[in-house]
Amino acid sequence: MKKILLTNDDGFDSKGLLALKNALSHIAQITIVAPSSEKSACGHGLTLTKPLKFIKVDDDFYKLDDGTPADCIYLALNTIYSKTSCPDLIISGINLGSNMGEDITYSGTAAGAMEGVIQGIPSIAISQVMKDKNLADSFDFALAKKVIVEIAEKIFNAQFPLSERKFLNINIPQINPSECKGYKITQKGYRLYSKQAHLNHNPRGQEYYWLGLHPLAWHERKEPKGLISDFSATHQGYVSITPITLDMTSYSDIDSLKIWLK
Repeated sequence: MKKILLTNDDGFDSKGLLALKNALSHIAQITIVAPSSEKSACGHGLTLTKPLKFIKVDDDFYKLDDGTPADCIYLALNTIYSKTSCPDLIISGINLGSNMGEDITYSGTAAGAMEGVIQGIPSIAISQVMKDKNLADSFDFALAKKVIVEIAEKIFNAQFPLSERKFLNINIPQINPSECKGYKITQKGYRLYSKQAHLNHNPRGQEYYWLGLHPLAWHERKEPKGLISDFSATHQGYVSITPITLDMTSYSDIDSLKIWLK
């Protein structure tokens, strides 16, 4: 039976993670290693300054005390698995909220998939667009569950469609499965950010700041033509699938940089 390793950045008890486990349990052996608490926007960080501890939640289900998603994948592959029994697929999610555009550089969900492909395992990050994350407890993730099973089965029946150090970033629109228009292969959109540092005062009158959520705003990239963004795809009712590469070299600027340096 195929083996899938799951993680997330919303914490081990997230409805999205449990929905992912529920959806995939009939097609693969599932192991979960997830953070003990929410690690949203933690990026691709590893914990180097303190020890980490596995805490067993259930059979093949562990939370990593104060660990990041990247910690979860790194330690799982180096302890729970061996060189001869690696997972066939790593899936990070289902994130409560989208991970599109430059948000993936902040995303702990994307980081789980990044760590997976760095370690040589085919990996997917999957996120659910949500207008209000406070409603997550009553959300059924029906479309996301349907999509991830279809994608995982396609990978198992054929092969992972990307070369090394590349992962699939999937974003699910907030619609019913019957309303979904299908899949769109997309590019990473140009995310627009606003100023969301909110000044407040504690009961003793001391100032503190709390970072708020940015409105989901973007604009389309001009190139390549005919390829829409992840934002536009989900906005139009499509499931967005974006191939992400870890090679961030700006190849188009190499020649101009050589000229500048002379």
